[in-house]
Amino acid sequence: PTVFGAVDGLVTNTSLIAGLGGGGVSAHTVILTGVAALVAGAFSMGTGEYVSVTNQNELVHAEVSTERTMLARFPAAEQAELAEYFTGYGADPETAARMAAAVSADPDTALRVHTREELGVDPFELPSALLAGFSSLLAFSLGAIIPLLPYLAGLARKQAASLGITAVALLVGGMVVGRLTGRPLLRSGLRQLALGAVAVAVTFAVGRLIGGGHI
Repeated sequence: PTVFGAVDGLVTNTSLIAGLGGGGVSAHTVILTGVAALVAGAFSMGTGEYVSVTNQNELVHAEVSTERTMLARFPAAEQAELAEYFTGYGADPETAARMAAAVSADPDTALRVHTREELGVDPFELPSALLAGFSSLLAFSLGAIIPLLPYLAGLARKQAASLGITAVALLVGGMVVGRLTGRPLLRSGLRQLALGAVAVAVTFAVGRLIGGGHI
């Protein structure tokens, strides 16, 4: 998520800067708009991720509460259900029954196993919504600041430098994703670069069209 958040910020702000450049605005306007977009996008990503993880955790807690009630009201049926899970994993019926009895002896362990089997999550190891939101905010900010660096540094050919460092960053970001997913590094990097280039080209064309007075 951190890598994807950074790439999102990178593509978003680079496209915005390209659109402004196509419209022929001043460097000051690019900086002002780019920084505003960075802040707005970062908080949008952060709050969105926070709300998403919070809602997901609340849903899990609701399901866990239901499972806890079922364990208290129907212990025999829930234990038999555990035995079925263990049988499905290859244990013989007698061993599965003993394992189910051992697990059911501890309510917390029984709840944990049932929740893992039925929901695919561990109710005692849910992600932190606050950490997820802050990570998304920070990742987007780091990506979005990259295309602004040449403008902030006052370089002569600001837009060209911005596109250049963005291309390198996109290539590296794609290769990092390829490393994480086990895909060929160069192919992943070039794919990310191509997708980013399309976004930048389209936004530049829109900026040129509007900035040139055609709309």
